[in-house]
Amino acid sequence: MITALDTNVLLDVLGADTTFGPRSRVALDRCLDEGALVVCAVVWAETAAAFPDTAAADAAFATLGAAFSATTSAAARSAGTAWRAYRAAGGPRTRVVADFLVGAHASVQADRLLTRDRGFHRAYFGELTILDPTG
Repeated sequence: MITALDTNVLLDVLGADTTFGPRSRVALDRCLDEGALVVCAVVWAETAAAFPDTAAADAAFATLGAAFSATTSAAARSAGTAWRAYRAAGGPRTRVVADFLVGAHASVQADRLLTRDRGFHRAYFGELTILDPTG
């Protein structure tokens, strides 16, 4: 079982968020027990930005057991298609292509996505299994 991780869950755990951190940690540990944890480039970059340097970020990912997973061209095309549909339906630019890359990467390259942003991903990647640590 391959679980793609979203930035919000990683920051919950790595930042010791008092509201979501404990539940996100339990969900992350359960996913690791069930298989591999992967992180796409967008999530890697967003999470790494919270650290003082790349060595600290890399160490945090390693400690969690999360591996980098490059986005394939199929996933990138899927993200572009979903974003185009979002904009055509009148979706505001509050959602950027990066948000769609996270969902598309998980949909194409993993079995599920661990995220607290379930409504958005369900709307545009209906076939994707979403795990919400708060639900």
